[in-house]
Amino acid sequence: MAGMPLNDMPWWRWRANVRSALHMLSDPHFHENYWVPRVPGYGDVTDAVYRLVEDTWLDNWSAEKYVGTVFRDSQEAALVDAAVLRVLRIMHQVGADAPVSDYLGHHGWPEAVRAAREAHIRLAANDGEDPDTPPRSLDELHAALHSV
Repeated sequence: MAGMPLNDMPWWRWRANVRSALHMLSDPHFHENYWVPRVPGYGDVTDAVYRLVEDTWLDNWSAEKYVGTVFRDSQEAALVDAAVLRVLRIMHQVGADAPVSDYLGHHGWPEAVRAAREAHIRLAANDGEDPDTPPRSLDELHAALHSV
């Protein structure tokens, strides 16, 4: 998130966490090359889901609630809501502590990845970033969150 304007949104730290989670959830290449082999520093599906909903409570209410604080507009919020619902549905079916392979093998996973990708593209573009850069490590995210 090096190019992301870190302080132009009131709750930019929450936005950074949501963006990081969506970025990781939306990239099948990342799943196969980082999550499946358990590369240190990138977490797993459960970690990404917690980053997506932990501060925002998007598992309890709509992202629309955060337009103007975390999300720039209703389109961002709608795309995030769609991704959250799809990912959480799978998490509840396979279990929070399921191995990555259970998520990747779930019949609904491709649709969850697509929804996360749509949300990721919109948020990255609105932040002036290239959505196709590889996801950054959790250490890089932590450093960005504590740099301002």
